[in-house]
Amino acid sequence: MGCANAGTGLAGSIVGNMSNRSDEAVVFAVTRPLRAVAPLMGAIALAVLLAGCKPENKFQPPPPAEVSVGVPVKQDVAPFEVLTGNTVAFATVDLVARVEGFLTSQNYVDGSEAKKDQQLFGIEQTMYKAKVKEAEAQLDGSKALLAQAEAEFTRQETLLRQNVSAQATFDTAKAKRDNARANVENAEGNLTIAQTNLGYTTVSAPFDGIVSKHLVSVGELVGATNATKLATIVQLDPIYVTFNMSEQDVLQIRQNLKDRRLDVEELSKIPLEIGLMNEEGFPHKGFLNYVSPELDATTGTILVRGLFKNPTRALIPGFFVRVKVPQGLGATASLLVPNRVIGEDQAGKYLLTVNKDNVVVQTRITTGQLLANGLRVIPSGLKPDDQVVLSTNGAAIPGAKVVPKVTTIPVATDGTPAAPK
Repeated sequence: MGCANAGTGLAGSIVGNMSNRSDEAVVFAVTRPLRAVAPLMGAIALAVLLAGCKPENKFQPPPPAEVSVGVPVKQDVAPFEVLTGNTVAFATVDLVARVEGFLTSQNYVDGSEAKKDQQLFGIEQTMYKAKVKEAEAQLDGSKALLAQAEAEFTRQETLLRQNVSAQATFDTAKAKRDNARANVENAEGNLTIAQTNLGYTTVSAPFDGIVSKHLVSVGELVGATNATKLATIVQLDPIYVTFNMSEQDVLQIRQNLKDRRLDVEELSKIPLEIGLMNEEGFPHKGFLNYVSPELDATTGTILVRGLFKNPTRALIPGFFVRVKVPQGLGATASLLVPNRVIGEDQAGKYLLTVNKDNVVVQTRITTGQLLANGLRVIPSGLKPDDQVVLSTNGAAIPGAKVVPKVTTIPVATDGTPAAPK
């Protein structure tokens, strides 16, 4: 209606202006071709109509963004800390030549596994076998002389009782018998030494382990002046892991244990977990094995050792590992959220939550330990029923209204929380 009235008013104004002109002007205007005036009037009327009908521009806010939210995972978590340590062989022994001779054999392949008592090296035995025979002969001779001396002693003892023999003769027989006994014992000792030296010509594995490369070649003279190192054998299963705990860590554990003192048997039941630098989490399980009885005053740390089974030899001595050490014997109820959704600014760490009015709120929190599955313990600042924003696409802005899409942070079947995908 407004557009029509505007057009009518314009036309009337033009006609009125023409009627007010003098007759002379009217005659002149009539004599002009009406086709020249009509298009001009139509264009003006159309422009006025369009100007009057244009709608007014207004800001239309975008619809609220849809964000994924979920309540924290509730689970009992044992307090722990992650330290760094190194793997250490359970046993390492240098294989040496303890007797002099030429190396006659190498009975293993460098780097191979050897069983206990398996022969690894051989040293020429000719001289040592001869020494054994010589010692055996000396022993036999000593035994023969002992038998003769004992017979003579028995005879003189009988004659002395019958007052047929003199006391001096009896004493001489007794001394010869005792000397013969000593000679037998000496010969037995020499035989033992000779047999031992013969045994040293065979170098065997003292336990199951991996033997290093040989350091001496077959045909070389070994043991000439001192013990010659031939190779090294290393026992890898089980394997030790050593690490150092600070004085503060020790005091914290004592506080968590309420100053309870654990004996050696209880300490050996405390579980430990380790992971290599390229492994997720802590896949290797073991137990505490040793705690040093004193603190190192120079470093302010105490040496701790764990024992781990290593049947596949995935761990070798010298590896740098992460060690998960429990700080107490019990677990406490905790709230867990994905570590990736935790933000941080100059004021500290925070989470984005959605309140009952579907408005994003910045919630200040404190953080605890990070679990192997990507979830982090939130000791304070978060409530069990808080709707935590799980989306990380930037759609959730503090103060903005959103459309929450409720999801659940998944938990692994073994009871360990798993990070949401």
